[in-house]
Amino acid sequence: MATLQRLAASVQIGAIGSLTSRAFASAAGSKSTIGLIPADGIGREVIPAARDVLEAVAPNKFNFVHLDAGFEHFQKTGVALPDETVERLKGECAGALFGAVSSPSHKVAGYSSPIVALRKKMDLYANVRPVASPVGATGTPIDMLIIRENTECLYIKSERLETLPDGTKIAWADRKITETASKRIGRMAFRMALQRGAIREARRARGETVAWEGKPRVTVVHKSNVLSVSDGLFRESVLSVRNGEDKAFKDDVDLEEQLVDSMVYRMFREPHKFDVAVAPNLYGDIISDGAAALVGSLGVVASANVGDSFVLGEPVHGSAPDIAGRGIANPVAAIRSAALLLEHMGLDAEATRIHSAVDKVLSEQAAILTPDLGGKGTTRGVTDAVIKAL
Repeated sequence: MATLQRLAASVQIGAIGSLTSRAFASAAGSKSTIGLIPADGIGREVIPAARDVLEAVAPNKFNFVHLDAGFEHFQKTGVALPDETVERLKGECAGALFGAVSSPSHKVAGYSSPIVALRKKMDLYANVRPVASPVGATGTPIDMLIIRENTECLYIKSERLETLPDGTKIAWADRKITETASKRIGRMAFRMALQRGAIREARRARGETVAWEGKPRVTVVHKSNVLSVSDGLFRESVLSVRNGEDKAFKDDVDLEEQLVDSMVYRMFREPHKFDVAVAPNLYGDIISDGAAALVGSLGVVASANVGDSFVLGEPVHGSAPDIAGRGIANPVAAIRSAALLLEHMGLDAEATRIHSAVDKVLSEQAAILTPDLGGKGTTRGVTDAVIKAL
């Protein structure tokens, strides 16, 4: 536990924190630029809400630039992700927020998901999703971190359709798993597990109650009993990181493995027994969306697309066309995603204030919550309550 104790002496509270290399290091009085990509549907409602909270928690610290992307932009221009958006993110922005995308469930000629493309173009290889009960909530506390490999698996979108001699069709999809990407995501999982362990040690030292007992734990999610080549490579690569790179990964972090179907079962039966889970792209997408049900709804779960030098905050929910424009979209996931972005930028105190304000609103102001949480509130009402709770 020596590594955890050393980390605890200087730890900053956060889900991402020091794990990315671009820190908020602007000169005093200068502003940092954040890209805002509302995209489709309720993204155009929750991203402005997140911006309002950012301006309230850190007045005069940011410039904001509006950037285009999305299916609706594709319908207007034939381009889902303009080159200008990527160029400005790379050249001007310290980080960004993405709203939601209305990717159709059927094939549309020339269209490809802009968020998937952004992850590849910006090399945002990890999708990091904290799933936690609000502070003060009743019941056994949940505090999971799901880390999803963000660039490979079936999401490389290499598909083809063939017609057989009898006239029936057959669809093929290629699945890509590389040792390099699997080790990279495994490395991040173990580093974040160490950081979470250090945070717990720091809290215990301050006399706070911490539910998790023992070392931090990484759960490797796969299906290598069936997909022995592709999932087998993912599993072996992550295990090799633990066994061969940093002594602390093995000495100070526990390890377990879960087949993905078993993971889903156990996650719903005993979510409090999971700390950090790491998975290939498709599995990570499914289990992290499912985990949102454990803490209320998709409307409260944040995520961050993380690379070595850039973070793109992204609420987990979709574009919700059934409620778009009605002013009742839950802004909490977008606001929490903004807090994750601030952690990346080195503004840990401001990020903590946002997380605390959101927890306070969720646990104490049920009457103003949005319909997805059983309330009759509005996007504006929840946003104003969070700002007031800051």
